Amino acid sequence: MTLIIVTMLVLAYLLIATGHLTGVNKAAIAMFLGTIGWVIYVCWGADFVMAQHPEEYTEWLGNNSHSSDAVKLFIYNNVFLNYVGRAAAIVLFLLATMSIVELLNNNGCFDFITEWIRTRNSKRLLWTITLATFFLSANLDNLTTATMMLVIMHNILQNSRQRMYVGAAIVLAANCGGCFTVIGDPIGLILWGGGAVTATHFSGYLGIPAFLAWVVPTWLIGRELPERLDTAWSPSPYRGDDTRLNRWQRVVMLVVGIGGLWFIPTFHNITKLAPFLGALCVLSVLWVVNEAFNRKLLSADQTIQRRIPMSLQYGVLQQVLFVMGIMLGMGVVTETGVWSDVANWVDTYIHDIWLVGIVSGMLSSVVDSFTIAISNISFYSIGSGDIATNGAYWSVIAYTTAVGGCLLSVGSVCGLALMRAEHVKLGWYVKHMTSKVLLGFILGYIALWLEIHLMA
Repeated sequence: MTLIIVTMLVLAYLLIATGHLTGVNKAAIAMFLGTIGWVIYVCWGADFVMAQHPEEYTEWLGNNSHSSDAVKLFIYNNVFLNYVGRAAAIVLFLLATMSIVELLNNNGCFDFITEWIRTRNSKRLLWTITLATFFLSANLDNLTTATMMLVIMHNILQNSRQRMYVGAAIVLAANCGGCFTVIGDPIGLILWGGGAVTATHFSGYLGIPAFLAWVVPTWLIGRELPERLDTAWSPSPYRGDDTRLNRWQRVVMLVVGIGGLWFIPTFHNITKLAPFLGALCVLSVLWVVNEAFNRKLLSADQTIQRRIPMSLQYGVLQQVLFVMGIMLGMGVVTETGVWSDVANWVDTYIHDIWLVGIVSGMLSSVVDSFTIAISNISFYSIGSGDIATNGAYWSVIAYTTAVGGCLLSVGSVCGLALMRAEHVKLGWYVKHMTSKVLLGFILGYIALWLEIHLMA
């Protein structure tokens, strides 16, 4: 049965990697792996439990007799729900941050970005829009940030080739910006929530590498663009159907939303509660402010369909279901003991986290950055040395998988969003972008190596 579960995992990797060719939604693949994997595990639960949790099961059983139902109840209460809880914490955080972004966007709080980048100069437009993407994705969900910026860019640039270059730069900025904070990317959130890293240490070590991985390729992309871009500037959108906020009200909402997210690490350090509670608290406060500012419109017929954030609709839920499915799938593989065997093999024959990081980055570009990162995280529990809290291994995996996922357009959900929005072909991306991203990846990786060895 372990072989069957591992075979399912490998097939899931292959289907996710070829999803842009087959058209099979990777969220469906992940959910299938997560559900069927646990069904198989429960059906042969006695063997798995006695191999992985013999003492806990004996203690839980007490004076009761061993039976098939007893094993299933033990798995449900003591094994399965642990992984459901971890996955649910990440999903709830993503839903909260996506909803915050949607509330801010609906109220025109990001219209300032469009005003800021109002230029035909290619260098200024490229750097301003990617700079905004880099810092917003560090505080918000990187997929939502990238999607929002791609929409803004699409409405500004008229030339499809120019949109492809700038769009690729936006995707890179979103992934690099998201990877150097614990709330900007699901992997950082998983590491932080699991006690593998602390927020300050994580950002302190990954800030410079992520910055280099973004700046160097973006500078090279800028050299590919003409001096003047083909732009079209429309007036600020009329938002009478969902908001009539003036500038100071939009600033207040932006401060509440972004400032609240900045407070989440402090909230977690003080209370030791899951970060998603802080995110839900910020969302609730922002929602109250939204209704207070828009109280006259909320009773109007045209706003009835706008009170629920669009992030709760089908499109973004695919990403949430993908995260849930992958985390459940990795959980069942962990419970078979396979990841422990893989970790022992890596320690015996490779024993070099930097080589593991390079391999992980290359795999992320082909399969999926989140899938490869969560696989690597599942190898080890928090221990000592490189896998202790704030150990080098966690930073290496977070960096290499996030930036490595940009080496190909199919390596991240942001890249796939670019392929759909601007009809970017994989061949074009490999020809024009991969070498640029690879140079930034290498320079950032060298910076990370120097930081860890000089500060050790």
